[in-house]
Amino acid sequence: MAGTLAPPRWVRHIPRMTQPISKSMVVLGLGYAGAAVARAAMAAGFTLAATRRALQPGEAPAGVALLPFAEAGPAIAAATHLLVTAGPDTAGEDPVLATHREALRAATGLRWVGYISTTGVYGDRGGGWVDEATPPSPRQERSRRRLRVEEAWAAALAGSGAALDIFRTAGIYGPGRSALDDLRAGAARRVDKRDHLFSRIHRDDIAAAVVAAALNPPAPGGAPRILHLADDEPATSAAVTEEAARLLGMAPPPLVPFAEAFASMSPMGRSFWAENRRVGNAATKAALGLAWRFPSYREGLRAILAEETCQHGTDRA
Repeated sequence: MAGTLAPPRWVRHIPRMTQPISKSMVVLGLGYAGAAVARAAMAAGFTLAATRRALQPGEAPAGVALLPFAEAGPAIAAATHLLVTAGPDTAGEDPVLATHREALRAATGLRWVGYISTTGVYGDRGGGWVDEATPPSPRQERSRRRLRVEEAWAAALAGSGAALDIFRTAGIYGPGRSALDDLRAGAARRVDKRDHLFSRIHRDDIAAAVVAAALNPPAPGGAPRILHLADDEPATSAAVTEEAARLLGMAPPPLVPFAEAFASMSPMGRSFWAENRRVGNAATKAALGLAWRFPSYREGLRAILAEETCQHGTDRA
């Protein structure tokens, strides 16, 4: 149809179920990653509704029914699939369970719930690997809250006939939120701590994985399926900044000793550097039957820059 946008190329890599199903998804928290999931889900045949804290006209992807969170109960009750991206509230409770538990009980057609959590539930591992079978051991309060919410969702869905996927997610980047943007803004720092590795995941790989999981859910009634949204190559923050600078043809910012950088960090920034772990993903990719489009930050940054160049008709460096 004239004027209809073709789905992103990466949507082709999402495995499809062999049997057709009625597919109605509600994304509870239409933020940066949630909007990408919504676009991918529509391309895969879902009808979409979503909630957002502040409703701004034109911010939802075309075709998504945008709802005030407090009024989402009827959509939840009618859904076959739910994705929860909203984090715990200030009391440490999941806002969806706190507000819409009755709608969940009424959702007799609900087949699948996905909950976006964090790899922070594993705590500090001294640079060691964690995989999908590693027991959580959160050290920070925000990660302990996330683990409690994971457990609350498992309890809420017990006996409901709906499957639960928990997506433990690494640092999210993508268009508009990458080291390229930090460099252009003069906000990038190159911290010298070469044994400290971080895992990351491109926004579009999140979307592909979530839709693949929704189309291929685990058996209902069992333990939640733990899935890792983390790419194949944990890397230092400095390495990512250096690659972004190379792509932009810029000199990287000077290397800052870690102790000096740490002294000027915000409490949130310090909390990220307080933990060091590498996140494996082999079981996740096997379960979903996919490979990442962006297996490392290198492919991800190149794709972001190429997309910008295509959109703006010139190199934005």
